[in-house]
Amino acid sequence: MKQLLILSGKGGTGKTTVAGAFIYLSKAKAYADCDVDAPNLHLILKQNETPKKSDFFGMPKAKINTDLCIHCGKCIQNCRFDAISLNIFYEVDAFACEGCGVCEAVCPSGAVSLYPTVAGELMLYTNDNTVFSTAQLKMGSGTSGKLVTEVKKQMKAAVDNADFAVIDGSPGTGCPVIASMSSASMVLIVAEPSLSGISDMERIIKTAHVFGTRIAICINKYDTNLGNSERIVAFCKANNIPFTGKIPFDRGAVKAINNGKSIVEIDCASGRAVKEVYKTTRDLLFGAQIGGVV
Repeated sequence: MKQLLILSGKGGTGKTTVAGAFIYLSKAKAYADCDVDAPNLHLILKQNETPKKSDFFGMPKAKINTDLCIHCGKCIQNCRFDAISLNIFYEVDAFACEGCGVCEAVCPSGAVSLYPTVAGELMLYTNDNTVFSTAQLKMGSGTSGKLVTEVKKQMKAAVDNADFAVIDGSPGTGCPVIASMSSASMVLIVAEPSLSGISDMERIIKTAHVFGTRIAICINKYDTNLGNSERIVAFCKANNIPFTGKIPFDRGAVKAINNGKSIVEIDCASGRAVKEVYKTTRDLLFGAQIGGVV
């Protein structure tokens, strides 16, 4: 199964808008939202089914058995994360605890134990034709990369005979991006024509090169800064990176998204442009010959 991962170096570039359009145009049987910190693909791809939900367990957290505790204070003295406090009893702050196990090791009475804790929730929408995998990370959890891996595993396990999947990734280049990139067939970077957008685009390119992942680039809201848009096109030419097209700033896109629709479900300038970006990107992914950089 070919996996097209859609990324952006920063939030707000239109990554999810492009992903939703690609899913709609391709009639993808499998797709996923791997932005587990702030998933929002479901807002433009309305799901009528009730999802199958399951808990995701992250790093273990310490718990203190007050019946066994002898109030020696060794757990507080040795905790490097200030996660343990003394009120009436010794208590562990689950948000501060890193699950290192030092407190368990130094407790002379065996009052401290590590327990698996819920770090997020996996959700799977299925019907006769499609599978949509997503998740929500619990506030304070640091296991976003692991949860992204589970989102992808869940999608693959639930789908049969799908040759193509669209994955909406996280912004940036952190753990969730690396986890989503690990088995992607190709990455489409949605670039923004701003100085920070160009810098962040280059960071994703460097990350993709480390993994040996194929990349292509498109520009969203290209007409908000024509000079920077030309810089991005020139960068692609100089570095032999496929460029798949430009999408204009379009108030029609705002209207579509506010109504819970993809931009290709209405007649608007951005929707027409993203259809061309989709065609070029899909040809690249499946090996058709593309006549140079646009």
